[in-house]
Amino acid sequence: MAGFSEIIRENPTGCRRETKVVTMETKYAKFYEEGKTAEEAIQRLADIIALLRSEEGCPWDRVQTHKSLRSCLLEEAYEAADAIDKADMDNLEEEMGDVLLQVIFHANLGSEENQFDLRSIANRECEKMLRRHPHVFLNKNSESIDKVLEKWENVKRKERGTATHTDSLRNVPNALPALIRSYKIQKKAAEVGFDWDDVSDAFSKVKEETGELLEIYRGNDEASIMEEVGDLLFAVVNVARFLGVNPEEALNFTSSKFIDRFGFIEDSAKLQGKTLEEMNLEEMDKLWEQAKARNRNL
Repeated sequence: MAGFSEIIRENPTGCRRETKVVTMETKYAKFYEEGKTAEEAIQRLADIIALLRSEEGCPWDRVQTHKSLRSCLLEEAYEAADAIDKADMDNLEEEMGDVLLQVIFHANLGSEENQFDLRSIANRECEKMLRRHPHVFLNKNSESIDKVLEKWENVKRKERGTATHTDSLRNVPNALPALIRSYKIQKKAAEVGFDWDDVSDAFSKVKEETGELLEIYRGNDEASIMEEVGDLLFAVVNVARFLGVNPEEALNFTSSKFIDRFGFIEDSAKLQGKTLEEMNLEEMDKLWEQAKARNRNL
């Protein structure tokens, strides 16, 4: 019977069998009770994950590993960031729950492998916060934000055993979005003086890299095109850094702007009784210019 399970007990004499039908909701009743405190709520989620990982749990959850969940963790973090960008607090609450789920899931995996658990994760982070805020917890004098950030970076380098400036560049995670990673690498190099004197030099580098890419393209050297495209993007990120612009945010803004303008083209085509496939590039480009003019007038 769906939703029910039989619990069969045999008495010591082996002569009688007692059968009791228990609904699944009764069996898992505790999972339906909301936690009254943060601790209870987190424990509730941890217990649910533990059940899903057990033999009586979910086949998908049972086969997951740290590596298989990597993309899930990144996706949930991006969805939470998207909720922040949209100032959607209801969605942010939901997405932060999904991020918390990932943390607890990885803690469960670590516990199964006797490597770490939720307790050790939280305690390790607490110790890190204590070390990185000596101006608070060691009663140091109040300091400027810049000074606090400088000490924060010094503590991080000490914790990670960073012996050289090159090590600090290598410690920028490969998993970061490429624009953010290159931005951080350039910033760290600039901190020790490896930087242009003026933004005009950064613009000149963009022009230089553009010329090299065109030369490679015209020479039909396909093997070098990816490298030259990378050099050009790196140079553009450098300009953004000089101008105090986050390149990731700038490109996301432009991508959203492109979608809005593309939507204007499609909506305008429908008003003309056409599909985009029925329009030529000249017609679409004309509508694109109208979309740009509309944005300027908003």
